[in-house]
Amino acid sequence: MASNSPAPEGMDIQDQPTAGAWGEWNPTEDSVRPVRGKHRVAKQRGGLARSSTVLGVGVIAAVGAGGIATAQDRPQVAISMPSFPGLTDDSGDSADSGRDAANGPGTSDGADTAAGSRSGAPAARAGLLAQHAQSGSGAGEVLLNRILQQAESQQDAASAQDRAQAELAAKEAAAKEAKEQAEAARRAADKEADDARVAAEKVAADAKAKADAAAEQVREAKASGGYSLPTSAYTLTSHFGDSGSMWSSGHHTGLDFAAPTGTPVKAVGSGKITSAGWSGAYGYRIVLQLDDGTEIWYCHLSSMSVTSGAVGAGETIGRVGATGNVTGAHLHLEVRKGGSTTDPLAWLTSKGLNV
Repeated sequence: MASNSPAPEGMDIQDQPTAGAWGEWNPTEDSVRPVRGKHRVAKQRGGLARSSTVLGVGVIAAVGAGGIATAQDRPQVAISMPSFPGLTDDSGDSADSGRDAANGPGTSDGADTAAGSRSGAPAARAGLLAQHAQSGSGAGEVLLNRILQQAESQQDAASAQDRAQAELAAKEAAAKEAKEQAEAARRAADKEADDARVAAEKVAADAKAKADAAAEQVREAKASGGYSLPTSAYTLTSHFGDSGSMWSSGHHTGLDFAAPTGTPVKAVGSGKITSAGWSGAYGYRIVLQLDDGTEIWYCHLSSMSVTSGAVGAGETIGRVGATGNVTGAHLHLEVRKGGSTTDPLAWLTSKGLNV
């Protein structure tokens, strides 16, 4: 018959003999004293160790399910550990099993209560773990959604910043281009103004030169008694009476003023144009008859400005050229009185002109 008496003090539970090796035991005052020593310490140490283990598992489950969520990011989960007063280490479990076997199914004492507590401990732990896992899973999903929302918000903010920077860069480029265009327009306007100023100055200078030339002609005409040189900027190349094969008569009948083509030809005195046109070896010729009847022939002209009518001393009537029988551009001037030629140089000098 199995005994339900506890093991004698001083003996480990592992050292207890089987139920059949013990005889009937009647408790006395000494044998029912509270358990002391090794067995009590072992039960308390075993209960604390097992409670710590359950607490650690609960904390790991809560932290693992919640991920890296902080306390303000997910709802707080209360972790409450049930009290297991009869929960012991392996040696205590063996002792309680031995007492249950000794007492039999009809025995009702503290051992039954401890056994009930031990049988309900795994179920309580499983429920606690499931509760924490479910709560942690919901917190993890909330954390994931918040992380995704934050990432989307950050991406939208970055995109908006990029668009703002692009718009700012476009505005700056447009402003720079407008400034460059304005600067180019200003430079073009300044250049046009400078060109207009230079052109105006040139026109004014030309007008002044012409006015000065006309004034000089008037002065010369007054100084010479109303006579003017036939041209300007010239070189005398052939004189009256020069002989040679170049002249059909065998001698030169006039005075040659070599000058660039287009140089103005002027009336030596007041009179009227009696003839103007082509004249064979003389090329284009103008005949000016002075008031005293003297004829002045202007030959080899490139153009004729006045072909008829009265003219005054110093007035331009044509241009130096190289038409007719010539070897270069020059004015061939002849002075004729009564149909006979006379030395033009001597005649001009007699009119007070410095040829």
